[in-house]
Order: sequence, then C-alpha cells, then structure tokens
Amino acid sequence: MAVDHYENFPVASLLLPRHLRPAVTAIYRYARTADDIADEGDAPDEVRLQKLGALRAELHRIGAEPGAPVRPSPELAPIFEPLAAAIARHQLPITPFFDLLSAFEQDVRTKRYEDYASLLDYCSRSANPVGRLMLALYDASTPENQQDADAICTGLQLVNFWQDVRVDWRKQRVYLPQEDLRRHGVTEQDLATCKLTAQWRELMAFEVERTRALLHSGAALPRRLPGRIGLELRLVVQGGLRILERIERARYDVFMNRPELGARDWTVMLWRALAT
Repeated sequence: MAVDHYENFPVASLLLPRHLRPAVTAIYRYARTADDIADEGDAPDEVRLQKLGALRAELHRIGAEPGAPVRPSPELAPIFEPLAAAIARHQLPITPFFDLLSAFEQDVRTKRYEDYASLLDYCSRSANPVGRLMLALYDASTPENQQDADAICTGLQLVNFWQDVRVDWRKQRVYLPQEDLRRHGVTEQDLATCKLTAQWRELMAFEVERTRALLHSGAALPRRLPGRIGLELRLVVQGGLRILERIERARYDVFMNRPELGARDWTVMLWRALAT
C-alpha cells in the first residue's frame, strides 16, 4: 500500500495472500492514524487524548454490535468501515486494537521509562498486538506462536526506538531506560547535544545486542508458518537485524546517521530470508 511515512518494514506486501491484504491495510491504517494523533503536529496533549478517545468510542461500538453496520463520523469512516469489515470477516479479536490505543495514549502521557521492564510493558501494547492480529488472520494463534510473535514484535519496536533516538528527543521522549543511561554514564544533555562518547557507544552496543537476542529468540516462528507468510516474516525479522547492523557500522551514531534500508539492503535481507 502507499503510505505517507518512510517505513523500514514491508506493509501489506505482495508476499501476503491477496485475500488478506485488505485486512492488513485496514489494520495498518487504523494503527497509523492513532500513532499520528499521538505523535504528529503541535496539538496540545488534551486534544490528542480527545481524538484518541473518539477512536476508542468507535471501537466500543464495533465490539458492542459485531457485524452490525458501522456509521462513524465522515472523518473516521475511511478508517473504521474497512476495519469493522476486516474484524467481522476474519473474526479478529478486538482487544489488540484497544491495546494499541492504550499505548498511543501512553505516548501522550509518558515521556520517560525508568527501567527495561516498563519499556517491555509498553511494547506489549504498542507492538505485540499487531503480531497477534496477524496470527489470527492466519488461524495460527497458538501459545507458542504468540510467544515468538511477541518477541519479534517487541524486538522490532526496540529497533525503531534505537534508530529514532534523535527523532524521539525532538518530541521530548526518551525510550532508552533511565537505569541504562545511569549505568553507562550517559546524560540527557548528551542526547540533546548529540554527543558521541565512549559511554554512548557502550550503551547502544548493549541495547543493540539485547534487541538482536530478542529477535533471534522468536526466529522459530517463521519456520513454523507455511508458504509466503513464513517468508514475509523472515524478511521482516531480517529487516530488524539489518538495521541493527547498520547502527553498528555507523559506530552507533544514530543522531546523524539514521539507518534507512536501500535496494542493496533488501537484496541482502531477501537472500538471508530465503537461506533461513
């Protein structure tokens, strides 16, 4: 699908079966819209939360009358009409959609994370619901698959955090756990001035390696899923791993060298996905 944002990961790609692409597109449009409400522009927090509340009200309406005609406001119709159709057609659970909203509301309210555990809790609602919805689309929602999908989705979310340190700082957010900053002797002033120090490189090396291990821990899932979905997921995992490599090659300078995947990267990722 055409998107208005640069994406390092494939969205509704040609590897997906045609009958699932409308549902994946509807899920992406919903998540992208809510994320933009929380992130983009200069609206005050109260307005952002009010708009996210409007999305929550529409979700409650869909959940209260499954399969009933959806009559959202004209502004929200392009989002919720296809989303309701996808939920009804594929019998998708509605809880993951509420979880995503909870994470976006948290983005408005919470700007710092004290420890890794609290960051993982955020990821369990900001990223993992997408993986669980994909498993539901493929009728593959076993406990083992959910556990591995959660590891992959959380890992990809962390990859985004590490590549977007400077972008998030401009939004007054720091996703690097405060306990990690203190342990490695990195201050928020270092982030503000884009200061590359030995301590910063040690911190980022630690975060990159921990995230790589998380992605690898879920790598059995794509091998259990058949056909194109397995290849799609292997490609997504390889995308996350490739970005981590790019961060390392830049000697952890994500301030001036935010990694963006080009044609050569995608060739490498595809080769590795086919080889795994």
